[in-house]
Order: sequence, then structure tokens, then C-alpha cells
Amino acid sequence: MHIAFLGVGLMGAPMVENLLGAGYSLTLWNRTRSKAEAFAERAHIADGPAQAVKKADVVILMLENGPVVDDILMRQGVADAVPPGALVIDMGSIPPSLARKHASYLRARDVAHLDAPVSGGTVGAAQATLSIMVGGERSQYDRAQPVFGALGKTTYIGPHGAGQLAKLANQAIVGITIGAVAEALMLAAKGGADPVAVREALLGGFASSRILDLHGRRMLERNFQPGATARVQHKDLTMILDEAKAEGLTLPLTEQVFEEYQALMEAGHENVDHSGLLLHIEALNQVRLDGEHKDA
Repeated sequence: MHIAFLGVGLMGAPMVENLLGAGYSLTLWNRTRSKAEAFAERAHIADGPAQAVKKADVVILMLENGPVVDDILMRQGVADAVPPGALVIDMGSIPPSLARKHASYLRARDVAHLDAPVSGGTVGAAQATLSIMVGGERSQYDRAQPVFGALGKTTYIGPHGAGQLAKLANQAIVGITIGAVAEALMLAAKGGADPVAVREALLGGFASSRILDLHGRRMLERNFQPGATARVQHKDLTMILDEAKAEGLTLPLTEQVFEEYQALMEAGHENVDHSGLLLHIEALNQVRLDGEHKDA
């Protein structure tokens, strides 16, 4: 099986590493060619996305957002260059309606499609423990299992677009919980409690979560090097609210967290890790979590 992998970024690079480790033959393309060339001794490097997919049995897209996926797939010729009988797996996060549109277009060309967004960040990508949420035909889900097995654990969600709906649900919980953790640690610290000890205590109780564990540590260590950026979290919250509007739903918590990430972006922090929402909470209160004044 030959795989074309488009998008060798923060998430894509460790995923490529795991696919190569599993013995797959890969052709890579990335907008910034140097990121793909890091694998030049073990994979083919294509000059363009359409060229990359011409001999592929499976095409994996790991691109940043819906407009980029739509541009690469529909306007830069990838959809028309994929061989009949091949399978396109979109592992980025895009609107469910766009996933359904792509699936329909490819089906007319005898190309299968799965929307398979992931959760787990760069750590999950590196450790091959990604949670992969899959929408599409069940037979194609079964067909893709050997590939998915090199990347993480899959759950079949339902028809085309359902994987993206599951990812939106995931990102609503992630974004809201990051905000809750940042506010809780600030509250404890401002009142005189040791936030390190507070996090440790909460991890043993009902408030325990992966967000409190991993992102709470990031906040305490002020480590905002991105695993997933604030920009991407903001993008996902935008998609959640767009989908909610289309379904006639009001999601007040998501709306509030969206505004907080919007303010974080406007302050120039779009490329920090999404746990960097703490920086916005600190700015509102003019004090840092570690007790230093914000202007110190």
C-alpha cells in the first residue's frame, strides 16, 4: 500500500514518522517543502499536491482548516488526480458540511472518502495514541484500519461528516475546560493557596481531567510552546458556533470561551498553545498566576 501524505506540520510530522515505522511507502507534500524534506531519505517528496497523489492507494490530508483542504483538494487538482479506487482520509478539522461535499465529489470519481479528525495533540501524534473519530462508509472504515492502527485508536461515528461533528464536540469540551482550569488556578493562587498543590489535589478528585493534568501543568510551568495553537482552537470554536447556528442551537459556554480566545488572538498570542488562554485571564486581572504583577 502506497500512501500520499499532505501536510507535514506539527501533527503531520510525527504521524509520518509512525507510518514509516510501520513499514508504509510514503510520498509527502507540504507547502513549506523543508518540513517534508526532513524525511527525504525514507520517503518520496513531491513538488505539488496533485503530483503527490497520482499513484496513491490512500491519501491522508492533515491540513490546517476547511478553506485550505478545499483549496488543495478541489482547486489544486488533488481530487481529480487521485486514482479511481483509492481512499482519501481527511484527518484535519473542517466543517461537517464541507466533509460531506468532498465525499460526494470524490464518490462521483470512484474515490472513497473518510473524515477522520483526531484528538491528542502532538504528544498523541508522537506516541501513536491519537483518538481518531471517523465518518463515512463502514466498509471504508474497515479498509483503513491497518493505516489507522499505526496512528492511534479509532471510533466509527457514523456517515460522512459525523467524524467532524465528534471533533467539534471534543473541541467544545477542550476549549471550555481550558478556560475553567485557568480560572480555577487563578482563583486558588490569588487567595493564597499554592496552585501546584491545588492541581495535585484536584487530580485525585471529581474535577480530574486530561486538561487539568497536561494543560494545568503547562500553565504552572508557563510552557506555551504549541502542541495545538490558540489560533486552531479559535478556528474550531468558530466552526462549533457556525454548526450550532445552522442547527438552531444556542451554546452559551462555547460563545463565552470563543470571545476569550478572540481577545487572546487580538493581543497577539495566536501562536501560543491553547492552554495560553491563561494569558488572557492574567491580562484581565493584571496579575500572573505565579503572583507577579502583569507588567513585571
